[in-house]
Amino acid sequence: KDRDFCLVSETNLHINGHFIGKSKNQGLKRDFTWVQSIGVQFDSHKLYLGANKVAKWDDARDELSLLLDDQPIVLQPGRGADWESASAPGLKISRLQDANSVTVEVAESFVITARVVPITAEESRIHKYEITEDDCFAHLELNFKFFALSPQVTGVLGQTYSAGFKSPVKVGVAMPIMGGEDKFAASDLFSADCKVARFAGRAIESVAGRNFPEVACGSGSAAGRGIVCRK
Repeated sequence: KDRDFCLVSETNLHINGHFIGKSKNQGLKRDFTWVQSIGVQFDSHKLYLGANKVAKWDDARDELSLLLDDQPIVLQPGRGADWESASAPGLKISRLQDANSVTVEVAESFVITARVVPITAEESRIHKYEITEDDCFAHLELNFKFFALSPQVTGVLGQTYSAGFKSPVKVGVAMPIMGGEDKFAASDLFSADCKVARFAGRAIESVAGRNFPEVACGSGSAAGRGIVCRK
């Protein structure tokens, strides 16, 4: 918890995630963690998507923060509202619901679907998260779709697209852990300084025509297993 990790790193795309969480309960070896925000770097631009800190959750209130190059993005309320960037050609953001759910697209590069959700009192009770009334730990549920990745792509998620990747996760254990903290840790949300970073802010030699599967990342709260990502 309270750390930043590289999710995807290419020469022209770098995505870090900031994790929030609760200290582990007795008997567990890991903290409970959720992705509070992501920092997306593409070309010379920096895009921030983050869930606000919230005490009591209200579905009707928008708790998603969006910034491009440190400037707030003003996305009109209401399902279907669109915003297109004048400074970052190809960048488009659209609301999927009246609040807290958007798609972010950079043409020919990626589509990210982001939804802000809380940890509910019932989830906390079942999984012993010990969520208190001052913070419902609002976080992001994410879906990634990529259109141009090279075989050298890396990052916690990016490595799963690389040639010859074999998952180190032990399937069937109560809380499977991928590991790799030393390789993927970053100093902040927009730092491409993890040990395996490839970002250089220039076009990549992409694999044209490949059909990259989508990756969905959420809290996995139904199973009580922290962050779960599935292709």
